[in-house]
Amino acid sequence: MNKVFILISFFLITTTSKAQENKTYKFTLEQAINFALDSNYMAINARKDIAKAIKKKWETTASGLPQLNGNISYQNNLKQPTTLIPGEITGGDSGTFIPVIFGTKENANIGVSLSQLIFDGSYLVGLQAAKTFLNYSQNADEKTQLEVRLGVINAYGSVLLSEELIDIIDLNIKNLQNNLNETTAYYKNGFVEEESVEQLEITLLDLETQLKNSKRMFVIAQQMFNLALGIDVESDVIMLDNLDSLTQQNIRLDFLEKNINIEDNIDFKIATNYKDQRLLELKLEKSYSIPNLAAFVNYGTQANSNSFTFLSNNQKWYQSSLLGINMNIPIVSSGMRSARTQQARIALEQAETNLKETYQNILLEINTAKNNYRFAIEVYNNNKKNLNLSERVEKKNQIKFLEGLATSFDLRNAQIQLYNAQQSYFESMLRVITTKADLETVLNTPQLKEIN
Repeated sequence: MNKVFILISFFLITTTSKAQENKTYKFTLEQAINFALDSNYMAINARKDIAKAIKKKWETTASGLPQLNGNISYQNNLKQPTTLIPGEITGGDSGTFIPVIFGTKENANIGVSLSQLIFDGSYLVGLQAAKTFLNYSQNADEKTQLEVRLGVINAYGSVLLSEELIDIIDLNIKNLQNNLNETTAYYKNGFVEEESVEQLEITLLDLETQLKNSKRMFVIAQQMFNLALGIDVESDVIMLDNLDSLTQQNIRLDFLEKNINIEDNIDFKIATNYKDQRLLELKLEKSYSIPNLAAFVNYGTQANSNSFTFLSNNQKWYQSSLLGINMNIPIVSSGMRSARTQQARIALEQAETNLKETYQNILLEINTAKNNYRFAIEVYNNNKKNLNLSERVEKKNQIKFLEGLATSFDLRNAQIQLYNAQQSYFESMLRVITTKADLETVLNTPQLKEIN
């Protein structure tokens, strides 16, 4: 009976494991983005950085709150020290000494201390720095989300492009195989030359090689997409969107007229955080020239004995307590504090210069992204027209070839032109999607904080 139970349990565990390994995901592009924002490895670590920053902020805050510490000590003088006192004290001769042992062999102390920071300029700056660091961590998380979103869009589009190329190449192979069969039959009946058959065979071999490579690239594209999502690279994923619908959704010329707000750009936000941090460092160096004040209260009790009797009710304990205030007043540092302050001021000036440079770079990035997006749409429209023309040219050459009005070279050139036009068309569709995503990233329009 036990053996049967073990076998059934093993079967259930194995079946469950296989089901988990073979889990199939289905995503639209937006669903994939939302999934990745939660599961992508970089996104997970970015959220943990925010959690660390929150804890760091509380650590800084707590350092200025009351601090209570206790201590317990026990000492056993295995060999008590001997002290020599002048012999005259006990009526002895002058110049003689008497060995004396002071204190008890064992001692115990219990104490507690309470300290409170009253004023410290560096503490106030530290509170501001902790808040700035948290803001930086949040901006870094936002930048990570933008990068994850962009990566998912590119990976999703690459998978769709690979699928389209596989389908169109497979269709071209079928059509070309039919042409080859017809031409071979014509050759056997003496209507065309052998070279015409060979030309088609060469083209067919090229297509078959492209198909194999496209299938391999499809697998790689899928694995890259899975990695962008934060799932096992071997998992099966089904795309619910298609390349054409995504392209049409992303053709929005009105988007080019969107108002530019440099302050929304995540790199500008981070550069501003960097400048704020340098400013706080300058304030921190200045605060070291200001006195700081702290108060403390100590309470303790002590017991002494020649044997371990500290747990006895008859043991006497002697109490003590102390209240005090400490003030640290910086006076002269031989120019050390001044040198550090000047270094911090120079670092702040560098951060301000970097912020200005970042502003100009972002303007350039926005203009470049807009141009790339506009150009991608233009290329897509042209490639769509070129594809229609190439299809018509290839059909005409097929008819002419079968009627003996065109050579096999003419047909091959028309076919190659068509295949190139097909690939360029699908690639231009992906370019529209990715350049739109690039522009959205620079403008920071997705508002991912609301999504996540």
